[in-house]
This record gives sequence, structure tokens and C-alpha cells, in this order.
Amino acid sequence: MIALLILTAFFILTLVIGIRARQKQKMNLENWAVGGRSFNTVFVFLLTAGEVYTTFSFLGGSGWAYSKGISAVYVMVYIALSYVTSYFLLPLIWKYAHEHRLVSQSDFFAKKYNSDLLGVVVAVVGVIAIIPIVVIQLKGLGIIVSLTSYGAIPMKVAVVVGTIAIIIYSVISGIRGIAWIAVLKDFMILAVIVFMGIYLPIHYYGGIGQMFDQIAAVKPELLTFPHTTYTVTWFISTVLFYVLGFYMWPQVFASTFTAKNARTFRKNAIISPIYTLMLLFVIFIGLTAVLQVPGLEGDASDLALLQLAMKTFDPWFVGIIGAAGMLTALVPGSMLLMSAATLLTKNIIYSYKPDTPDAKIANLSKFCVPVLAIISCLFVFQGGNALAAILQVGYSLIVQLCPSLFASLMKRNPVTKQGALAGIIVGILITIFISNYSMTLATLLPGVPTAISDINIGFLPLVANVIVTLVVSLLTRKKLGTDTI
Repeated sequence: MIALLILTAFFILTLVIGIRARQKQKMNLENWAVGGRSFNTVFVFLLTAGEVYTTFSFLGGSGWAYSKGISAVYVMVYIALSYVTSYFLLPLIWKYAHEHRLVSQSDFFAKKYNSDLLGVVVAVVGVIAIIPIVVIQLKGLGIIVSLTSYGAIPMKVAVVVGTIAIIIYSVISGIRGIAWIAVLKDFMILAVIVFMGIYLPIHYYGGIGQMFDQIAAVKPELLTFPHTTYTVTWFISTVLFYVLGFYMWPQVFASTFTAKNARTFRKNAIISPIYTLMLLFVIFIGLTAVLQVPGLEGDASDLALLQLAMKTFDPWFVGIIGAAGMLTALVPGSMLLMSAATLLTKNIIYSYKPDTPDAKIANLSKFCVPVLAIISCLFVFQGGNALAAILQVGYSLIVQLCPSLFASLMKRNPVTKQGALAGIIVGILITIFISNYSMTLATLLPGVPTAISDINIGFLPLVANVIVTLVVSLLTRKKLGTDTI
């Protein structure tokens, strides 16, 4: 009962914070979607962290450490390296968006390439890629609340109620509400994860070193890279692949557009990699669970952190853990849905009518938030893969934007709008095909060395994208010049 009361109290507090953030703010499109471009370094940092440290970090990261072992470190590595790239990448994106008053990722591509059609395609890709990630958040929300309430709240009820909360404060307060909730979320998740990551190995093994000693004695394979599948080749290629896709997400563009100035990103790039160390404690929790809650297989490995917490702590602290986990779903979930709604409205539905008043776009965007949320809920209730597998699908889709984005930031862009459009479409089609049939390079190229077969399958559509982009750009540069599509 006490765990349920704590979860309820934090849920109500989250709603209150989210709704009150609207006070004295006129919610026009720019203020609702990008906070009036007025956020300082702290808010941009917390908003960005709110997108990064999600239910995947909370459940999927520990679950991956539990089932796959040390290869889970890839999460830490790719996020830290992505922050390094932000020092150079985000100021360029912010400057261009600020000069042209852009409010969405699709606006950026459409303006850079002078192509409304490309803007529509980018928006479609963004919306399609976002849905699987929203599914991760809602699925994680249901798991966390159901378990930490000791079954008092069924998973489906938790998903529905959480989705309603997201809809309410997102529609009312927009990105400002999300930013204020991110403050609460980041403080809570930092305190809970660091405490658990230090306390649990000491409690069960006498220390972190002793924990590794005991795992090495019982399951040594978890502490080394295997010779097949999750090999060193897989690790390096997956880190690189995720770094390329990290800043391609529409909600990352939206949070970037909220900043007051470009210096904000360089400050954040310096301190953010340190914050990534929090994920080390997530891995410690997953490894602690290996010998303490054995027998979790397949999708159930995502439950390692919660099962260990319920075995170890009193119900009141389990409620605190559940509340922190709940926030890891609510903050990124709402940011994702807002970004998708803005893309759907401004860059798809009204793409044919660029002079549509901002007020009309804002109203329809707010209406689209619950529509997309309901669609995501339906996917959650269909069941599905482990969180890491769902994340891979989303990244494989959104990373198709990176060749055109990087090219657009060059002084002399070698890519034409026709090339960008063709490359993205080819990459997306191949991604959908290989995801539908759960293909890997090992299944496509049987008999090749593991140094090739274990490369992340996401590179296959990405390489095809780059080739098509360059070839079509070469063919159309002289023939079509700068004609708009």
C-alpha cells in the first residue's frame, strides 16, 4: 500500500508541475514547441538528459547487462561520444534554425535543400521512427508501475493513465511543462540509480570488485565479449551507428531550438559525458542481479532491476524507485509525442499550405498528441520485443537522415535535394525490409568472417543510402540545377 501511495503522490506532483509551467505564458506555436527559444544552459541540459535517460536506460540497460554482460557498456560509450559531436554539430544547427525561425526538424531540411517535398519525407520518417521509441517508454512505464505497486496497478491501466497524463501536460504547457518535469526526473533518477549501483553490490557481494569475482567464477562469459554475435566488431559498429543517429531525432532538434544561444551546447558538451557515468551504475545493478535473481530469460531480462529492488528494499523505497522509473517514461514520452505531432501537423498536413497561421498549426498539433499517443498504446498492447530490439528499429530508421544533414552543414553542399530524397527513401525501404524479416549480415552473407558478419545490420541501409545519395546528386547537379521539386 505504501508503494502505491508514493507512486500516486509523485504522479500527481508530476501533473501539477507540468500544468503550472504554463503560468503567464502565451502558448503560441513557437512557445509551445520550442519554448520561445529562451531556455538557458541548465534547462537545455536537463531537457536533453530527459531524452537520453529513458526507460531503456532504466530497464533495458540493466536488462542487457543481466543477459549479455559487459557488452552493455556500448550504451555508455555511444552516448558519451555523441556528446562530443554535439560540441561541433548543435551550434551549427541552432544558428541556422535561429536565423530562419524554424520550429521542427523537417523545417530545417526543407529550408536547407529548398524542397518542400524533402521536408515532408523527413517528417514522415521522423513520425514513423518516433512511434517505436514512444512504445518503449509506455511499455517501460507499464512494467515499472505494475511491479513497483506490487500488482495493485495492472500494466495496461498504468499505460493508459500515464498516457493521459502525458497528453494533459503536453497539450497545456508544451515543452515548458516537459522541461520542469525533467528537473524532478533527473534529480530523482540520479539519486536512485547511483545509490542502488553502489549499495547493491556491497550488500550482496561485499563490494563491486567482489561482485565481478563471483560472476567470473559462475558466469565468466558475461565479462568478456563473445566470439559470435555480440563481438568486439558488433560493439564498435553499434557504437558508431548509434553516434551517427543520436542527433537525428526530431525531439533533439526541438530541444536544440529552445536554447538562447550557441554557447549553451558547448557548455553542455563539456559536462554531459560526466553525467553519462550514471549508466555505469545501471550496469552494476544488472550484473548484481545475475546471481541474485537468476532465471530471467528473453524479454524478462528487462525486469532485472525491478526484481532485484523488490527482493532487497522495503516497499516504501520500492515506491521511490518506481516513481523515478515512471518519470523516465513520462519526460521523453511527452517530448517524442510533441515532436511527432508538430511534424505531422506543420510539415505533413499543412505542407501544401505554408502560409497557414501558427495558431491553427498549434491547435491541430495539440489535437495530434492524443491521436499519436493512442496509436502508440495500441502497439504496446500488441506485445513485442525486448526494449533493445525496439530501439534498434527506431535508430535504423532515423539514421537515414544523417548523410543529408551532414552534407547540408558543409560550406559547399555536394548533395542535391533529389539525391537527398532518393537516398533517404532507399535507406528507409531497406530498413523496413530487413526489420520485417529480422535479418542480420550473418544471415545475408553466410560463411563470411565474423569481422564482417557481426557488423551492425543498420549499416547496410545506411551505406545504400550514401551511395544512392551521391550517385543521384552527381546525375542531377548539372541536369536539374537548383529547380525546386
